[in-house]
Amino acid sequence: MSTRNYQNAINSLNSLQSNAATIEAVRASGGRLSQFAIPEMVEYLERIGYRTDDLNALKVIHITGTKGKGSTSAFTDSIIRHTRPDWKVGLYTSPHLVAVRERLRINGRPLSEEDFTKYFFEVWDRLQANDSRKLESTPFMPGYFRFVTLMAFHTFLSLGVDATILEVGVGGMYDSTNIVPKPIVTGVTALGIDHVGVLGKTLKEIAWQKGGIYKEGVPAFSVEQPEEGMQVLTERAKELKASEFIITSKLPQIDNIKLGLAGAHQVGNAILAVHLAKTFLLDLDPKSVKDSFPPSFVDGLQSTRWPGRCQTVVDPQHPKLTWYLDGAHTIESLECCIQWFSQPGVGSPSDSTPGPFQRVLIFNTGGGRAGPSFLESVYKQLSLQLSQLGEEPASFFDQAIFCTNVTYADGGFKGDLTAVSLPPDDLAQLRTQHQLADAWSSIVPSFSKERIHVLPSVEHAIRIVHRLATEGESPVKVLVAGSLHLVGGVIEVSNLAEVAL
Repeated sequence: MSTRNYQNAINSLNSLQSNAATIEAVRASGGRLSQFAIPEMVEYLERIGYRTDDLNALKVIHITGTKGKGSTSAFTDSIIRHTRPDWKVGLYTSPHLVAVRERLRINGRPLSEEDFTKYFFEVWDRLQANDSRKLESTPFMPGYFRFVTLMAFHTFLSLGVDATILEVGVGGMYDSTNIVPKPIVTGVTALGIDHVGVLGKTLKEIAWQKGGIYKEGVPAFSVEQPEEGMQVLTERAKELKASEFIITSKLPQIDNIKLGLAGAHQVGNAILAVHLAKTFLLDLDPKSVKDSFPPSFVDGLQSTRWPGRCQTVVDPQHPKLTWYLDGAHTIESLECCIQWFSQPGVGSPSDSTPGPFQRVLIFNTGGGRAGPSFLESVYKQLSLQLSQLGEEPASFFDQAIFCTNVTYADGGFKGDLTAVSLPPDDLAQLRTQHQLADAWSSIVPSFSKERIHVLPSVEHAIRIVHRLATEGESPVKVLVAGSLHLVGGVIEVSNLAEVAL
């Protein structure tokens, strides 16, 4: 490969994406195909020159869960960086919002395009040059997520990080990140129903998958869970011989801290992050934790930033326009999103923002997710919240926009946002978006069809919002939810990257 620049790296990486047929095969298998993931991932790791034991040098905090795992990872990363500012701290998360470089951060900053390109091709070339496959099931090149995970391991080892916060992609037991033999500590955030085709349809099945990150001799944490989920996690910790299993409880010190991430649900994530960071630091650097709740922990929690999660962004080009970005994509996380957005001073009137203003919902869901049931949850939570404020839920939103995650009006994606996993027929016919629009009309019969928009791209949706902000006199508040890919597209098309990321 002659051209070695960032765009070429992105194009090469996108060639590793699974198409819709492959994803459907995994779903149809009931997740059985995932069971080959760990031995195959180990083979790929060996092909780029590492053994699994080498990964212990990363000093890993391993985090999974259905909702809040990204936020918990961000809180944990911030606490450790504020406690040991002299350390080099690696953070690996997914998905990204605008640029794939966001998935690999050093000391809070995404890799530069230059560094991303360098480490990308080092891994790419090693895989291309070494075909020492032993398993018949192993494809020559890994899929997209596997490759980026391999790249994260290689990058962080090459840079000699002092700590690594490693967020699971999907599940835990068979996730590509789950080949680190001995992390320093592991944690599970709130469980819920998601990725049922791979993880299972019940909370027990999902808890079994998530608990798969627990390791022998390693402390295992979990937030409070529904009884059936907690029972399985407790059993998994015992089965996998975790050194201890701890259920996080309230921390009074948190009550007086203004967390860097908005939303009442972030308190539980922050508490888990405190436990994970403290356990980690007591193991590796006990002198840095001289009291039960060091000032550096407070600074870390207050300074945490995690774009696209209950995030408020004033549009720099349209001062009357404010974006409320939340990539919530499960029923539980959407309920938290609506709790946040419907608060006075956020999406509802308050003394400081009395109104009137226009409210717009931009919504989409990823493939295979039950979009209409998500909208039912949105409206149910909205009704519950607004009943306390004396506001009518049916008239809360002035416009409802259901668009695809395609970035631009010409049908093209920004390179880093390219997705080949969507069935072409669904995209062409806007099948998912029409289902969502029909569901919204059914849930809110009084909502005028003229105010419901089914659109083929994010750019089409932004045009409507900009027109409202330009032609109307009242401020416009836009809630973007249902998909992190959608949020990323909005940030890209609206030129919000400088203020949002």
